[in-house]
Amino acid sequence: MTAQDSKLGDTDAKIFVGKGDEQAWLTLALANRHGLVTGATGTGKTVSLQVMAEGFARAGVPVFAADIKGDLSGISQIGEPKDFIVKRATEMGLTFQPDQFSTVFWDVFGEQGHPVRATVTEMGPLLLARMLDLNDVQEGVLNVAFRVADDNGLTLIDMKDLRALLDAIVPESGKKSADVQEDPLAVIRKAAQGFGNVTKATVGTIQRQLLVLENQGATTFFGEPALALKDFMKTDRDGRGMVNILVADKLLQSPRLYATFLLWMLSELFEELPEAGDLPKPKLVFFFDEAHLLFNDAPKALLDKIEQVVRLIRSKGVGVYFVTQNPVDVPDRVLGQLGNRVQHALRAFTPRDQKAVAAAAQTFRPNPKLDTAKVITELGKGEAMVSFLEGNGTPSMVERVMIRPPSARIGVITPEERKAIMAASPVKGKYDTAVDAESAYEMIQQRIAGTAATADVPVGEGGGGVLGQIGSIVGTIFGTNVKRGRLSTGQVIARDVTRSVTNQVIGGMAANIGKSLGGQLGGSIGRTLVRGALGGLLRR
Repeated sequence: MTAQDSKLGDTDAKIFVGKGDEQAWLTLALANRHGLVTGATGTGKTVSLQVMAEGFARAGVPVFAADIKGDLSGISQIGEPKDFIVKRATEMGLTFQPDQFSTVFWDVFGEQGHPVRATVTEMGPLLLARMLDLNDVQEGVLNVAFRVADDNGLTLIDMKDLRALLDAIVPESGKKSADVQEDPLAVIRKAAQGFGNVTKATVGTIQRQLLVLENQGATTFFGEPALALKDFMKTDRDGRGMVNILVADKLLQSPRLYATFLLWMLSELFEELPEAGDLPKPKLVFFFDEAHLLFNDAPKALLDKIEQVVRLIRSKGVGVYFVTQNPVDVPDRVLGQLGNRVQHALRAFTPRDQKAVAAAAQTFRPNPKLDTAKVITELGKGEAMVSFLEGNGTPSMVERVMIRPPSARIGVITPEERKAIMAASPVKGKYDTAVDAESAYEMIQQRIAGTAATADVPVGEGGGGVLGQIGSIVGTIFGTNVKRGRLSTGQVIARDVTRSVTNQVIGGMAANIGKSLGGQLGGSIGRTLVRGALGGLLRR
C-alpha cells in the first residue's frame, strides 16, 4: 500500500512516518521493540514524536509522553492547514486532514494537569535512595527502615511517614534512670539495630536529603490517592488510544525526581502487566524525553536494572521510546535494545561533536547509496535518517526522509484550552484531592501518646482511634497496660515478652483491617522489603 492509498498514510498494521527515496513505515507488531529519537535542538524531534504518537493513537494504542517544553500539548487540538504543512503533505502524496486526539494532562505538582502521586512504599528503597543521592551506608539504613516498617505494620505513604519512621529507628543516647518512663518505641529501635548499626548521624543525613527533595516539590508527589497505571491504558469512545501527557517543564528543574519518577512508572508497569508475548500492536507506548537524565551519574547496579526493565517489558506489550539529543547519551547495553531509530540533524562543530556524529552513523544498518555520517550533518529541519524494524525484526537500511506533518496542532495550547480538557477528563475528580489516611506517622504518634497516658488513663479508656482501642483491649487482656509497682527481674522479662506478643497481635490485626478496607492503603500494608519500583526484578 502506498501513502496515497490512505488519506493519512497509516494502515491497520503500520504508521506512515516519512518519505524520501523510500517510504518509512513503523510496523505496529514490532513497535514494542522500543525506539530512539535523537537530534540537536530545533531539528524536529518533537514533531517526529507527535507524528508517531498520533499514529499509535489512531491504531488504538494508548500513549504516555513527557512534554518538556509544552509543544506536545497541541496534539489535543484540531490541526491548522498552514501553508507549509499543506505543501509538505502534498509533496508526500498525502491529503492533509486536520485532526485532534483525546488527551489527559498529568502533572506531578498538580498545577497544569491531574496530580500524579505514589506512596513511599510503592517507590521502594532502591529508587528512593537514587532520588536522595544516598551512599551505600545511607541506602542500607533506608532499607532497614523499610524492613522495620513492614515487620511492624507501619504503612509508608507520604514524607511525614518516612520522617517519623527514621526518627523512630534512631537509637536512644545515654542511660536512663529507673524512674524514667519506658521508651514507647523501644521495640522499633531494637528491631532496627537487629539489622545492623543504625546511627543518629546517618539518619540525620537522610533527613537532610529528604528536606532537599521536599524543597524541590516532592512532598506533593508522595501521598494518596496513588496513581493507578490502568488509567493510562484507555481508549476513547471512538476506539482511539488516549494520549497521556506529563507536563514536565517544572519537573525538569528537579532532574533526579523526573528521571526516578519515569523509571518508577516503567517498573510498576512491568510488575502489574501480565506476559503478553508478541502482539499485533502494543498495549502502551511510552515516550521518555530528555532521556539522558535517566543515565547521568547512575550507578552500575541501577543501570543493570534499567537494562533489564527495557529488555523484559517488551514481553508485557509496552514499547519504550527514548528522546534525546545524541545516541551516545544512552548506554550501549540499552541502546542495543532500541530497534526503531529516527535521527535528526547533528552539528559537528568540535572534535567531540564529530565523534558523536560518527557514533550515531554507526548505529544504523548501512545504506550503500548514502554516506550516513555526512548526511546527518546536512539534514534540514524536519528531515531525518530513519531505520525501522521490518520482516522478522531486522532493521531496515537507513533512509533519508522528510517527516510527514502532524494532523493535530503543532505547538503550545492556551491555559483556557487546557482547562477545558481537564474539565472533560475521564479521571476528573479521582486524583485532584489528596487524602491523608492513617499511616506510619499516626501509628507512631499513637504509640507515644498511649505510653504517656498509661499512668493517667483508666484501663479501656485510651484514645488513639481504632488502633488505640484495639491496643487498649488487647493490653487489658494481656495485662500490659495495668499500673504496677516495682517489678522483679522475672516480672520484667515476663512483661517484655507479653508486650512483644501484644505488639505482634496488634500489628496482625492492623494488617487484617488494612486488607478488609482494600484500596491503596490496605494493599500497601505488609509488602516485602523491595517492592514498587524494580521490585519484581530484584526479587528474581
